[in-house]
Amino acid sequence: MWLKIDEAARRLAACGIESARLDAQLLMAAAAGVTREAAVTGSNELSPATLDNFETMIARREKREPIAYLLGHKEFYSLDFEVSPAVLIPRPESEIVVDAALKFIAGAPDARVLDIGTGSGAIAIAIAVNAPRARVTAVDISADAIAVASRNARRHKVEDRATIRRADCFEILDGGPALGSFDVIVSNPPYLDDAEIAALEPEVRGFEPRVALSAGAGGLDIFRRIAAGAPRHLASDGELIVEVAAGQAAAVAKLVEEAGLQVVSVINDLTGHPRVVRARSSRA
Repeated sequence: MWLKIDEAARRLAACGIESARLDAQLLMAAAAGVTREAAVTGSNELSPATLDNFETMIARREKREPIAYLLGHKEFYSLDFEVSPAVLIPRPESEIVVDAALKFIAGAPDARVLDIGTGSGAIAIAIAVNAPRARVTAVDISADAIAVASRNARRHKVEDRATIRRADCFEILDGGPALGSFDVIVSNPPYLDDAEIAALEPEVRGFEPRVALSAGAGGLDIFRRIAAGAPRHLASDGELIVEVAAGQAAAVAKLVEEAGLQVVSVINDLTGHPRVVRARSSRA
């Protein structure tokens, strides 16, 4: 087994993939239906079906298809989430949004939470799992993303407290009732300038959904819509928590302040870049 992994790792490295050996190990484990540890140390004879499956996945990875899509899942906030090309792959930076929301909810355990642009549902479901009295509504414009998020809600047994709906920001598209008032609104929205897409790594620009990445000139289009709608949907002393790109925090803070919210903090990520903007409603 390890000989096949070595050969595959060399192929992936030749394509410029820095995590070539790890990826080869993970793909062998998936093909063989064993743990990564078993794939690395095992000497079991591989069936033709396993070898064919492994070869197919390695060939796809050589084309820079993301490993998470090949495996069909990704860990986020110590939870395992189904992912597909219909949704953005959850990133560690978004865990800061969850941390900030849970800190707010610690003082308001029955909080109503809205997650805009939920994708796989990672942020919304991580909040629901860790805040068992909170009620979460998660929205996305993509019907395919809604299907993935709904399966993840069932997977983590929070479907009774996590409502997944199709919406374009605050505008409901599923024919159901309009969105009401929330104590916390969170979002990891599209925030890239259209011109930045071409410079992204192949895994992102070639495979992740463009609708989850691109937000017009300056990357602020969705932030403008969130800022405009948040004051109408935030309860008194409610909080807006949004993830931003490096270099966007000041512009986003200005947008939400112009909308009538008060910025209370900007949280840095582990690299020291401003990553999350928190703003508070003072509406009576």
